[in-house]
Amino acid sequence: MNLYGIQLSVQNVPSADPDFIPLGLFFQAYSQSAGQPFAIAIERNSGYVSVYDTKIQGVPELFEADCYYIERLVKLLLWVKGGVKVTLCGDAPHVMAHMKAAYQKGGLRDFDFHFMARIYERPFALCCAAYADKPAEVEMSKSVGRHLEGCRIGFDAGGSDRKVSAVIDGEPVYSEEVVWFPKTNPDPDYHFKGIVDAFRTAAEKMPRVDAIGISSAGVYVDNRTMAASLFLKVPDELFESKVKDIYIRAGQALGADIPIEVANDGDITALAGAMSLNDDCVLGIAMGTSQAGGYVDAKGNITGWLNELAFVPVDAQPNAMRDEWSGDIGCGVKYFSQDGVIKLAARVGIALDESLSPGEKLKVVQEYMDKNDPRAVSIFESIGVYLGHSVSLYCQFYDIKHILLLGRVMSGEGGSLIYKNAVKTLKEEYPDICGKVELHLPDEKIRRVGQSVAAASLPTV
Repeated sequence: MNLYGIQLSVQNVPSADPDFIPLGLFFQAYSQSAGQPFAIAIERNSGYVSVYDTKIQGVPELFEADCYYIERLVKLLLWVKGGVKVTLCGDAPHVMAHMKAAYQKGGLRDFDFHFMARIYERPFALCCAAYADKPAEVEMSKSVGRHLEGCRIGFDAGGSDRKVSAVIDGEPVYSEEVVWFPKTNPDPDYHFKGIVDAFRTAAEKMPRVDAIGISSAGVYVDNRTMAASLFLKVPDELFESKVKDIYIRAGQALGADIPIEVANDGDITALAGAMSLNDDCVLGIAMGTSQAGGYVDAKGNITGWLNELAFVPVDAQPNAMRDEWSGDIGCGVKYFSQDGVIKLAARVGIALDESLSPGEKLKVVQEYMDKNDPRAVSIFESIGVYLGHSVSLYCQFYDIKHILLLGRVMSGEGGSLIYKNAVKTLKEEYPDICGKVELHLPDEKIRRVGQSVAAASLPTV
């Protein structure tokens, strides 16, 4: 197989998507013959900088490969680590011109350009420098979580229900789930009242409140809501005035001096898994409405990275499926979510009623799987092959010992097939990784530490 002049071969091919080209394999094949030093520095909030050292081809006949490689690499790094300033370091005018055209208003990466600016509240910048002048790396991992002493509230904000726990010295003394409808409600006071009511309910079960930990879908910087689907219907002007600091204000409603800590729900899932497994270097992958990710590093800490795997590219085929929101192709959301199942259903000949919601369509395909329909088998086997190849890609950017596989796509017989074929692909194509990384389906051991209890452990008292 030849892609932009780079030769690569794929042993494990998804039967329902035979044109799939694992981006990780392209990266490996490209890097084997590259020799010109190049670096990418990505700066996010508070001056933290991630630096990725690599090499490019740098010869005219492979300029297109250079541009594709760096564009995909920058895209991946932005959504794994987050950033608002990208510095490209090296002697490659062709790459610089391509990237400057992409990362501007109306450019190829217009969505990323504006999204990162919104998260970090400053204009996105793409700069060029000599390789010798590359910035110094300034990484961060926050020592949050696993703090169980005292009387704590753990809150988990989901799209269909909210969960809260009162936790005393690591033991939940009270937990409740309440149905709510945050994604369809435009009134931020509705959200605020629901959060404060949950806090107060848990507080009533303890003699005092020493800390509040919050797990919530979305992107959070310094405990502030920068982007979150929970508040999808809230108008922009009300988002600025009432949502960005919503959790800070809700904590202050219980007491001005109570420490709070807010983290992405994917990170809390990884933290709960790390606490249950009693180990570190855990990547959590949830396959549901979208693809969510979270990570606990070798120190047992949360990194402050975005871990938005839904927007991380995994497929290098030029005709890969396009994500409607970001406008990009080949990204995780179309491979590791109910959208991925629906995409493959059309390709294997399963007709789905268009009046059904995506969740209902997934359920129909899972019912076919329960009957061992060969078309459904092909879908879930193919997602497993996708996953095996993508684990190899993730391992190039994360230090991983454990991967938790969660979400409604991973339920039932289909989830078992995904797991089986991911392991098979790793063994046959990436034996060096297979021996180092263990995949886990959620069992009672991993469920032992619940999401809201793990959230309660976030703040340091």
